[in-house]
Amino acid sequence: MNESQPLAGRNAVVTGGTGGIGKATARGLVALGARVAIVGRDPARLATAAEDLSRTTGDDEVDVFEADLSSQAQVRRLAARLEERYPRIDVLVNNVGGFWAHRHVTEDGLELTFALNHLAPFLLTGLLLDRMRAQGRARIVAVASSAEALGRIDFEDLQATERYSGQRAYNQSKLADMLFTYELARRLSGTTVTANAVHPGVTRTAYGAEDQARFYAATGGMARPFMRSPERGADTVVWAASAAELDGVTGGYFHDRRPKRSSPRSHDLETAKRLWRVSEELTGLS
Repeated sequence: MNESQPLAGRNAVVTGGTGGIGKATARGLVALGARVAIVGRDPARLATAAEDLSRTTGDDEVDVFEADLSSQAQVRRLAARLEERYPRIDVLVNNVGGFWAHRHVTEDGLELTFALNHLAPFLLTGLLLDRMRAQGRARIVAVASSAEALGRIDFEDLQATERYSGQRAYNQSKLADMLFTYELARRLSGTTVTANAVHPGVTRTAYGAEDQARFYAATGGMARPFMRSPERGADTVVWAASAAELDGVTGGYFHDRRPKRSSPRSHDLETAKRLWRVSEELTGLS
């Protein structure tokens, strides 16, 4: 193996890859030798990102896939296209996500934050698992958030139909991501596929830009100089997807390339199992 390019000959998929942490992750993976598929919903941004990545990396190792992952039909079409394109999928980075100050509903009738931040990676991962199991070692990396520590899974009002708070919905979705990652790691025990989560730190991205809470709109500009660059935010994501020292390591949570302890609620086995069953029902995945 070329130590400077440990991912040579490998294929990686990065959702939400047109900007911010996702784009920086794609750049880092290409630099390590991977062929990278970036997924985004805006064709113009996809084309711009692919051109920029190809120019800065000096090669043509980036493919683009257009999909709005808040739509389960589009998630399923994306999975089928990825399997048609790649005989093997070695890395899946579930990065796509968002924050909305007001409640929005997807075409599937689901609350948008929960649908995009949790159900989309749950469904995409489930659809690609057989392909990832079929070859050698493969890695699934969830781009998580310390906001999970403030989250609670409200099974009685999972879609926030009774009351909605953008921050509460976001916190819940990020706790769901941690519960999913840990439960996935348990279910993949004994296989060659690992699942880990990464907290990238507070990073300069387009977080909440589509529907921004008044507080963030007022304070975001002042805080931006103190936030991490997308490249620094992506550093541990790229490391988790490629580092030799993580071969066989699964069910971990990392920040700045070091293990991090997540909230007690994220380790609740009964909540994880119940969330898995509910997620299966909401996505039709079994």
